[in-house]
Amino acid sequence: MRIALATPPIPTSLAKGLVWLETLVKQAAEAGAEIVCFPESYLPGYPGMGYTPEDRTQIKLQQALDAVRYIAVQNAIAIIIPMDWHSATGLQNLAFVVSSTGEVLGYQTKNQLDPTEDEIWIAGTNRKLFEVNGLKFGITICHEGFRYPESVRWAAQNGAAIVFHPHFTGGNEQGVQLQEWGKKENPYYEKAMMMRAIENTIYFASVNYASTYTESASSVIDPNGSCIVNSGYGKEGIIIADIEPVRATGILAKRFKNELYNT
Repeated sequence: MRIALATPPIPTSLAKGLVWLETLVKQAAEAGAEIVCFPESYLPGYPGMGYTPEDRTQIKLQQALDAVRYIAVQNAIAIIIPMDWHSATGLQNLAFVVSSTGEVLGYQTKNQLDPTEDEIWIAGTNRKLFEVNGLKFGITICHEGFRYPESVRWAAQNGAAIVFHPHFTGGNEQGVQLQEWGKKENPYYEKAMMMRAIENTIYFASVNYASTYTESASSVIDPNGSCIVNSGYGKEGIIIADIEPVRATGILAKRFKNELYNT
């Protein structure tokens, strides 16, 4: 199965984010991908970047989701679109899965927030598996995928061949411009991607923004922990990977003895 990861620039507004989304979805579809994933909180954009409050109203967010559904139909491709969303308990960080026919198949919330995010979002409480064209997959969002490997193990134990990992590291203001994927001097993020794949024997697809001082590249890791493909640092565009779901046995995840850790 062919998948795509979209690495857009940090959007300057909700409208600009949708323009980039349509451009990158079209590129992914033309490359033959069946599903494309975007970075964390892509619509309307990660909080704290100076967006107008109007971009975060529920009306605007619903209109944006409707636009994504239309783009999915027009390009005949499934889209994983991370968004902020107003729930009954408060603002949540989640990722919708939209089918190639425009149907919303459900969403995965970010359940483990970084301590700095406690005043931004309300943590979710459930995990969910999805299926597109026979591919079973899970989603883990940024911090929980990097720091809480249980979020990936759950998906692998329940039959996921791949876990998509929308995230955001780095920024445009200051930092170091990385040059080589997985280099020992780099931040730990790319090493964590490798571990999430190899410790569960599944694919791991991690997708970031294209910022000037990004701290991790969008990457697809195979069940042996090898990087199949990665984006260039700070470069907008898509990356494509042909994955073989039968290789994602999940054997190491399924051998984990959950009962030994029950209290």
